[in-house]
Amino acid sequence: MADDTTSTAAPAADPSLIDSAISTAESALDTAITESKSFLSKAQETLTNAAESAVAAAREHPIAAAGIAAGAAAAVAGAAFGASKLMSDDTTTSTGSKGAKKKS
Repeated sequence: MADDTTSTAAPAADPSLIDSAISTAESALDTAITESKSFLSKAQETLTNAAESAVAAAREHPIAAAGIAAGAAAAVAGAAFGASKLMSDDTTTSTGSKGAKKKS
């Protein structure tokens, strides 16, 4: 009978290596949390400044602001209407009823 000297058991992990990996992971997590808080703080400050500027501009020029708002609303409504027409045309064309009626 042959003597099998190879073992399939995993070698024991070095505790200092595990501690080093945990320490590195904790450090990376702390860095990520700090950087994300900094980024969110800067984003909040930027958005607050933009909102304040928009409100100030609307107060200085209320008629222009109302015109811009009405134009934006009309653009959104037009896009929604166009999309709904495209969707309804695709539905009727795929059934064949609309195309068949035009040809006869």
